[in-house]
Amino acid sequence: MKLTHVDAKGSYTVEERVRRAVAASRQRLASVRGGGGGVSAPVHWATQQYIAEYTVGSPPQRAEALIDTGSDLIWTQSTACLRKVRARQDLPYFNASASGSFAPVPCQDRACAANYVHLCALDGGCTLVASYGAGAVIGFLGTDAFAFASGSGTVALAFGCVSFTQVFPGALHGASGLIGLGRGRLSLVSQTGADRFSYCLTRYFHKDAAPSHLVSSMAFVENPKDFPYSTFYYLPLVGISVGDTRLPINSSVFDLQQIQKGFWTGGVLIDSGSPFTALADGAYLPLHDEVSRQLNGSLVAPPEDSGFDLCVRRDDVDRVVPPLVFHFSGGADMALPPENYWAPADKATACMAILDGYDQSIIGNFQQQNMHLLFDVAGGRFSFQKADCSTL
Repeated sequence: MKLTHVDAKGSYTVEERVRRAVAASRQRLASVRGGGGGVSAPVHWATQQYIAEYTVGSPPQRAEALIDTGSDLIWTQSTACLRKVRARQDLPYFNASASGSFAPVPCQDRACAANYVHLCALDGGCTLVASYGAGAVIGFLGTDAFAFASGSGTVALAFGCVSFTQVFPGALHGASGLIGLGRGRLSLVSQTGADRFSYCLTRYFHKDAAPSHLVSSMAFVENPKDFPYSTFYYLPLVGISVGDTRLPINSSVFDLQQIQKGFWTGGVLIDSGSPFTALADGAYLPLHDEVSRQLNGSLVAPPEDSGFDLCVRRDDVDRVVPPLVFHFSGGADMALPPENYWAPADKATACMAILDGYDQSIIGNFQQQNMHLLFDVAGGRFSFQKADCSTL
């Protein structure tokens, strides 16, 4: 999937975008704790998420959706039902009755059973419920023709035609819905039969990138069979360095562990739907201590209610902040320059954009910027390469 960057919609300042990203990242953490071919889509950045542009229906109706490697269902808000609660979006709501190719999915269909929570409606249709850290949606499952790029043709996909959206204000950032890229049967990846997919995220805040010819690769950690953990892409993180200092972290901090039947904790998932990275306590606390030590004398008080802890003057970031390196099993190292893990919190201050995940570790989209990421689903491997995503 090719991604391009545009300015955020709305009148948010850079600092407001960062604060909204903190809130969205914490919502995502709560959600995770609770429980061959391909397509190319134009994608832009909106506040702290990445949004794909596509059309659905015959004749085609324009839509936009957050892209999310941490969930499965494809859904869009619709005009269906007389009683409706919908989030504000920038495009008209999808009108299924105006599409000649739309068809409801019967409740006995396998696609209906593939959604974790579903009910049989009185008319025999498949009513679905999907929950996220930011809220929940209710609708019915249907199929229609989707097109993700001009001239690319259409593909028939099962998707949620959502008529009830109860999410935190601004959670959709003006988008029509969500495109799940996870491992489940209803994700875009599974429905198109894609063996692999890739994306490249342009920076939140413009800065020249330094591409590299070096490609690093590793095997995914094997997923549990239990939902929602079966959806995620887990990576084998084993250590972290700050500058030249390897942090005293036991690699078991990053292990995925079963706490009782059907419930798991820990692990490190890579997630396009979470703005900022979060690390489990056993990794976050050593990171916090070492960054504090190395930046002693340069640290300043964080802006009030920013959600951050470690901050320096914005003008000092490139001069004083050391690079951060994530070490993965097999020898793959993901080096993050300061601009990939420090974000502007106000006009004078920048702060470390890594949160305390308590028992969960997530690599968010802020830390994925200007890297070409390849998810080889069939081969069970994840690869990354430094890139200037604005030129791809």
